[in-house]
Amino acid sequence: MIEKMTKYSFILPGSLKETFLEELQALGVMDISHSEKPVDDRSNRLFEEIEGLKALYGDIQKGSDRTLEGLLAAKADCEKTLAQVEVWGNYDREKLSAFGLHYYLVPQKKFDPQWEEQYPLQTVLAADGKVWFVVLGDVSDFPVKELPAPACTSQEARLELSRREAEIEQYRKSLESRREELPQLQRQIDSLSEELHRYLASLCGETAAEGALVVFEAFAPEREKASLKASFDNMDCVWMEEPATAADEPPIKLRNNWFARQFEVLTGMYGMPVYDEFDPTPVLAPFFLLFFALCMGDAGYGLLLIAIGLFLKGKSGGLAKLWRLIIFLGAGTALVGLLLGTFFGISLANVAWYPDALKKLIISGTVDLMGNSLDLQMVMAVCIGIFHICLAMCIKAVLFTRRFGFKSSISTWGWTLLIVGGVLVGVLGALGICAPHIAKWAIIGIGAVSALGIFIFNKPGRNPLINIGAGLWDTYGMATGLLGDVLSYIRLYALGLAGGILGGTFNTLGNMVLGDNPTWQWLAFALLLVFGHALNLAMSCLGAFVHPLRLTFVEYFKNSGYEGAGRLYSPLNKTTN
Repeated sequence: MIEKMTKYSFILPGSLKETFLEELQALGVMDISHSEKPVDDRSNRLFEEIEGLKALYGDIQKGSDRTLEGLLAAKADCEKTLAQVEVWGNYDREKLSAFGLHYYLVPQKKFDPQWEEQYPLQTVLAADGKVWFVVLGDVSDFPVKELPAPACTSQEARLELSRREAEIEQYRKSLESRREELPQLQRQIDSLSEELHRYLASLCGETAAEGALVVFEAFAPEREKASLKASFDNMDCVWMEEPATAADEPPIKLRNNWFARQFEVLTGMYGMPVYDEFDPTPVLAPFFLLFFALCMGDAGYGLLLIAIGLFLKGKSGGLAKLWRLIIFLGAGTALVGLLLGTFFGISLANVAWYPDALKKLIISGTVDLMGNSLDLQMVMAVCIGIFHICLAMCIKAVLFTRRFGFKSSISTWGWTLLIVGGVLVGVLGALGICAPHIAKWAIIGIGAVSALGIFIFNKPGRNPLINIGAGLWDTYGMATGLLGDVLSYIRLYALGLAGGILGGTFNTLGNMVLGDNPTWQWLAFALLLVFGHALNLAMSCLGAFVHPLRLTFVEYFKNSGYEGAGRLYSPLNKTTN
C-alpha cells in the first residue's frame, strides 16, 4: 500500500535557513523535493568529490585501481616481449650488432633447405612447426619478410618481468594496508553526501520579503505527525500542516507486509505509483513468484537457490541485499518443481524412489480441447495468463473509477464486463455449472451491455458518431493486443520445459561417461554434472527473471492501467549516500 503523507509548509528568516535544514536532516523523515543531480558549481564540486571518494573506497575494498591495472598491463607487455625474444637467447647485443644480423620466422613447411646454401643463414630453433633463423649481411633479395630485431635479450626481459611482478606485489600490499582507512572514508562520503543533499534542498526554498524570509515545503509520513509536532514547536519557524493530495505530487513510500516487501524492488525497477494510484506490489509479488517458479520448473534448482540465499545472508552489497527474495524464489521453485515433476533434470514420475502419493500430485499429461490434444502444463500456463489479465482489467476499472469517476470510466467497465464476464460464463459453461441456454443468454446480455459502454457511452456528452469511431478503434487495439498478451504466457511453459530438457540432457551425458563398470569415470561424471547443472541454473535464472518481469511490466501493467510515474520518498537524513 501507499503510505499516507502529510504536507508541511515552513516560514523562517533567511539567515536561519542552514540551521533549519540541519535540524530537518537530524529528524530523518522530512522529504524536500529537490534535484538529484548537480545544478551549480558548488553542488558539482561536492558531487565530484563524493564520486572520487567512492571510487577510492571501491578500489581499496577490492584491492585494485587504475594504477594497478596499469601495472598489470605493463606486466602483460613484458610477458609478450619475453615470449618474442626468448627464442633468441642471451647474448652481447653490442658485439652482435656489428654483424648486421637479420631475423626471420617461418612455418616449418615453408622453410626451404636450399636457403642455407644460397645465404649465410643460421637456424636458431625449429619447434612447434616453426623455424627461427638469422641471415648475415645483405638480404635485399631474401624471399621472406624480416622480423624486427629483438628489443632486448631474454635475460633482460626476465629481469624486467621480475621487476614488474615485484612492483605489483608491493602495490597490492600497500592497497591492503589501506583497508584501515575504509571507515574514515565512509564517514567522509556520508558527511559530504549529507552536505550535498542539504544544499540541493536549500535551493528549493522560495524567498519572500526581499530575501528576509524563506518558505519551504516538505512531506513526511502521516504516522510521524505526533513526534514531528513536538520537534517543530521547538524550531525558530512558523509551520503549517495539511493532508497531502495527489495535486501536491508527494513522494511515494510503500508499506507492505513481510512477504510483499521483498518484491518492492521490482516495482521500483518500473517506477513508483503516483499518490492516487494503487501499489501493484501485493499483486506483483505472488504472480512474479509463481511465474519465476514455472520458468525454472525444477525442484532441485529451487533448493540450490534457497542455499544461495542463506549463504548471502549477512553479506553486504550486490545480491546480498536480496537474500530474502532469493530464498522466497527458491522455495516457490522447489514447490512448483515437485508439482511439475522435475528434480535436477530427473523426471520424478519415472523413478522408483519417489513416493507414489506425491507422484499423483504431478501435473502431466494432455487435455483435449476442441478436438486437439494439448499438453496440460501449456494449457495451465495460458489459463494463468487469462486470469492474470482479467485481474488486471478488474483492477483498472476500480482504480479508474476511484481516480476519475464512474462517468469517465464507462468504456473501461464495458471492456472489463465483456472480457471478464465472457471468460467467467465460458468457464462455468465448460464445467457444466451453467446450462447451455443460460450461458447463451448471459453472453448475449453481457455483449449488449458492454457494447453500450464501449461504443455509445464511452465518453458521455461527446458526439455519438465520434464515440462509435473511438469504440471501433479500441476494439481493433483490444482484439489484436489481447490475443498477443495471452499467448505471451506460453513462455512460462516453454522456459520450464527447455530447462528440464537441458538438465535431463546433462544427466544422459553423465551416464554415458559413467558407463557400466566405472572407476575413474566417477570424477568425469561428477565434473560434467556440476558444470552442466551450474550452467543450466545460471541460464534458467536469467530467463526466469527477465520473462516474468516482462509479463508483469508489459502484459499486466498495461492492462491494469498502471503508470508508475511517482517520485520515491527520499528524506533528508544523516546517512545519505
